[in-house]
Amino acid sequence: MRDAYSPPYFRVPRPLNPQAPLFIYLPGMDGTGQLLSRQLAGLEQAFDIRCLTLPPSDLTPWDQLTSQVVRLIEAELEHGAQQPVYLCAESFGGCLALKVMERSPHLFDRLILLNPATSFKQSFWIYWGSHLIQPVPDLVYQASCVGFLPFLAALERIEASDRRALLDAMQSVTQKASIWRMSLLREFELSDTVLRNIHQPTLVVGSQRDRLLPSMDEAQRLVGLMPNAQMHLLPDSGHACLLESAVDLYDILKVNQFLQPSRNANGNANENADERVNNGAVLGKTLS
Repeated sequence: MRDAYSPPYFRVPRPLNPQAPLFIYLPGMDGTGQLLSRQLAGLEQAFDIRCLTLPPSDLTPWDQLTSQVVRLIEAELEHGAQQPVYLCAESFGGCLALKVMERSPHLFDRLILLNPATSFKQSFWIYWGSHLIQPVPDLVYQASCVGFLPFLAALERIEASDRRALLDAMQSVTQKASIWRMSLLREFELSDTVLRNIHQPTLVVGSQRDRLLPSMDEAQRLVGLMPNAQMHLLPDSGHACLLESAVDLYDILKVNQFLQPSRNANGNANENADERVNNGAVLGKTLS
């Protein structure tokens, strides 16, 4: 068990698969990296998976956090085969991913953003409400996490065990760290020029029923700025879409032809990943 004040680290939720592309997941505000669990069975077919975990009391500023994540990724690449690298990020992690891409774009082959919190300032109630948040007794804080669930997720689309996992993840973060991460979102800035300079193929997934952030509008904005971006809309999903039983990230990647072949020991592309791609369309899919 890691100390609550230890540095961020990568969890390895499945057996190592060094011949597959490296899939790095940056989580939302909870920082646990554990809310990808429903998607692992599909993703492990094609990827060697790492999940970033932020300590529950972490108060690291953006620049330092970005550097820590870059170092973790560089360490993975030093010890692994030269496989394609996918950076996948959700909500808060989407902001972190874009800072990491700005810092070290050469490390990555593809980028996946799921309801990124880059639209935090466009959500009037949550942006201005975050200025008013003050420390409260711990029991009140824990109860507020329960009250926040309907805004964070389309609960009717999530199984009871995953609703429990979401609540546990939210309540695992200390109140001080939660307030701190909200402040990071308030101060997050990334110019349009930076977005236009991200040339890696990018898939932006946006939920149309997101009650927390204007994720559909933000997906359209990002796709309009990033030169090699495409958009996939989830018409019935809430903010925490990866916990929904009807959402399969691996299938979304296949439908959008976003699976890149791994490389064999000679550095040549293996074709098996491409063979698995399904060219069918899905409801709500929009290409730039």
